[in-house]
Amino acid sequence: MAFPVVPPGAMMAISFQSDEEVLRNLRDKLRKMTDQELVRCGKEVRRLAENPFQRQLEEARGEWKRRKL
Repeated sequence: MAFPVVPPGAMMAISFQSDEEVLRNLRDKLRKMTDQELVRCGKEVRRLAENPFQRQLEEARGEWKRRKL
C-alpha cells in the first residue's frame, strides 16, 4: 500500500482561525451572495443544523401530554 509522501524540503503549515475571524469571513461571503444564493444557503444550513432526536423528543412529549389531558 502506497502512502502519500511529502517531497524533501516541503513544509506543512497548519493555521487556526478564531471564532470572530470565522464569523467575519462568513459574513463577507454571505454579503457577496445573491438573494437566491442566500436563500439556498440558509435552507441548507437549516437542514444541516436540524437535530433528528429533537423532533422525536417533541413527538414523545406531545404524545405524553395527549395521554395525560
